[in-house]
Amino acid sequence: MRTISSIVEQYIKKKPFLQSALAQGIINLTSLSRIINPEIENELGKKVRNGAIVMALKRLSDDLEFRATHKIIKVLKNIGEITVRSSLTDFTFLVSESVLENQAKLLEEVNRNKEVFYTSSRGVNELNIVVSNSLDTTVETLFEKERCTQKAENLSSITVKLPSENVSVPGIYYFIFQRLAWEGIVLYEVISTTNEFTILVDDDQVDVAFKTIKDLKTL
Repeated sequence: MRTISSIVEQYIKKKPFLQSALAQGIINLTSLSRIINPEIENELGKKVRNGAIVMALKRLSDDLEFRATHKIIKVLKNIGEITVRSSLTDFTFLVSESVLENQAKLLEEVNRNKEVFYTSSRGVNELNIVVSNSLDTTVETLFEKERCTQKAENLSSITVKLPSENVSVPGIYYFIFQRLAWEGIVLYEVISTTNEFTILVDDDQVDVAFKTIKDLKTL
């Protein structure tokens, strides 16, 4: 049997930002109940009092905080080393038959200078390369015959080491990126491995981004 509580929960779970805001207790439940009342009534096929929706939201927000946010915060409190690198350039090339061969040549240059920053990721149609500014000319020379669709300079990277539990708790990345979005941080790139991720931001936003991530450990 469908109940008000089950329909309200189904509605909220379809809206991640709303679900997170409820768990943090930053939404006026009475106002929210009035907004979602028509949809709840439509699902139930009968009139529903706002007070009943408020009670369902209250129970749901308490439950969400325990089930989701508590687990996420427990993981974030154990964030490991946070590493910042500045003066980076982000290149994006279209994938071609020769692009990997040129990337191999770039890796040879990187291996000759262990101090430079280098990371790369490949999608279906694009190859992304992030390097220290000192390698800009090298990349442009090696990839001169490739089609560069974007080049962004004066960027910084923030690399975060996550505890191994991050792979078993849903919502970790969403929680982190939500906080960065609230601070108006623009992410140029997100590159991840199993227990580590790197974001690329403008040099002038790196301080705010670093503080936002660091503050997660004190939630």
